[in-house]
Amino acid sequence: MREKPTRRLDEVVTPAGERAWGLWLCLAILWGAKGPDAPGTEVVSVEGQPLAANVERLSRALEYLGAPLDARLRTDLNAASRERDGRRIQELLDPECLATLRINPEERVKVSRGAASARLRQGGYTPVILKVVNAAEVTKRLKLGSPQAGPVYSGMSKLSAFRMRQPALRENENTDRRDDRFLDVAMFTSRPMTEQLSGLAVEYAIALIYSSEAGKREATLSFDIGQGTQDLGFRSDLPILFDVLPAVETRLRVKDADGSPTMGRFLFLDRSGRVHPPQPKRFSPDFFFQKHIYRADGEIVLLSPGEYTMHYGRGPEYRWKRRKVVIPDAGGHEIAVKLERWIDPTEFGYLSGDHHIHAAGCAHYTQPSEGVDPAAMLRQVKGEALHVGCVLTWGPGFDHQHKFFSPDADAVSEPMTLLKYDIEVSGFGSQALGHVCLLNLKEQIYPGANGHKDWPTWTLPVLEWAKAQGGVTGYAHSGSGLQVNAAAAAKRMLARLDRNDDKALDRAEALAGLLTEPFATIDADGNGSLALNELTRSHDRVADQLPNVAIPELNGVGAQEIFVTAALGACDFISAMDTARLLEWNCWYHLLNCGMDITPRALKSAARR
Repeated sequence: MREKPTRRLDEVVTPAGERAWGLWLCLAILWGAKGPDAPGTEVVSVEGQPLAANVERLSRALEYLGAPLDARLRTDLNAASRERDGRRIQELLDPECLATLRINPEERVKVSRGAASARLRQGGYTPVILKVVNAAEVTKRLKLGSPQAGPVYSGMSKLSAFRMRQPALRENENTDRRDDRFLDVAMFTSRPMTEQLSGLAVEYAIALIYSSEAGKREATLSFDIGQGTQDLGFRSDLPILFDVLPAVETRLRVKDADGSPTMGRFLFLDRSGRVHPPQPKRFSPDFFFQKHIYRADGEIVLLSPGEYTMHYGRGPEYRWKRRKVVIPDAGGHEIAVKLERWIDPTEFGYLSGDHHIHAAGCAHYTQPSEGVDPAAMLRQVKGEALHVGCVLTWGPGFDHQHKFFSPDADAVSEPMTLLKYDIEVSGFGSQALGHVCLLNLKEQIYPGANGHKDWPTWTLPVLEWAKAQGGVTGYAHSGSGLQVNAAAAAKRMLARLDRNDDKALDRAEALAGLLTEPFATIDADGNGSLALNELTRSHDRVADQLPNVAIPELNGVGAQEIFVTAALGACDFISAMDTARLLEWNCWYHLLNCGMDITPRALKSAARR
């Protein structure tokens, strides 16, 4: 069983106090030892001016990160910098270094422990100073890693990461299910620091270390400047016993626009724009693929002392507000917010709902479980101010998630917040002709199917089966496959209408089809016939118009078969606003133009009572 993190709030100290205490202790050790022979105090011959410039940038960066050097130390460093005394600068700053890295002429990296105390703060990124002795004078990027760092989850799909523009969340996933990944480590390379080493014989760098746990924790830091540069015999690895002070338990008081307690959506960013708590360290009910978290009135979030930008709201009906908050050093802390609506659909007779939610994200992970339970999903629904949330089980995670299905709303539902488990036919069955959402089902598995196996390979029978049991049906992410490929569409038109095979369409041939624009508009050269290049340019022009009559590719997983199922009365809605808008609306327009009563589900952001 994992060791429970400690909560020693009585031992909290300020970052400045940490540095002052650490400085005098390390100086005492330094003078009590043998000067330069003490750990982390190697003085290297180096020109003073560039080293002074490096240390000035280091000092400004630490101040920006909320961990400034001690005032007396800064004064002494400024004096040494004015004198361009490289030796004195090192004597002053070395006791503040957590580690010293030595890059030999063969570009091998070796690391040793420095004199600074190994003290972190749970829930925040602690800056630590590194000394780099660069005998190779390389200008490469210094890299930092740790076996105790990295995501606590695994199984996020490449498609999901691409859609959310968060590919970094897939790096170093926890495929071995390690339970000791409590660190997050990174080099601080933002300005005023640099992304690469300068090539100077000596310089100082900053690493950021985050711990999700408090107490005594040992971790190994590993350094390199590229593949094959680690020193032999594990000398580029440095085991360190950290003393991690507990985070501040920050209690959130969340009041709705009417003053009642509620569940809110929060996003905390530190001064460098880092998300807190870090996404790779999140377990349910906080989801790693979301930057925000949900907290109800009276619940807590663990944060380290410092300044944050707090964004807060509650779904699209609320204003997404922000303000600066400062978390103090000691004791518990409380933040009170009152949410602000810009609209209340209930005043107009509507209830808000989302018809397409996944408890496993969109294959967002497979470990520690394939998705989360209804209680965690209810927090999402409440945090977005929804009255109805439809959780759709689909291919990945189907065997784990389908057990939550019920003909009625889930038992965790509340009077004004309903959670219903249903199906998206995606990742199995009829997906080739469009992913379909099946809502309000009484039966979950298609007759004769084995779980999510052996479903029909087209959508009509599935939609008819759902409708027969009182279900509501529609197509998901409808624009996928409705894009216009101008060259391909023009070739198809020419092949279908060119009866005399002269590679062009005259007016008589064109009358047999549906042109994208008037004949004269397409006939750019005015010769009375439409060549392939003219047809292609016309398709390209109208593809961005609404409505248009260009024939889409119909090669995706959106509303491919809707033109058939809607005509047969088996389809109730077309999903909108989650793929390319114009494609969705063009499809919907033509369905309406043919007299089909199809609802754009996301247009009506709420379902009428």
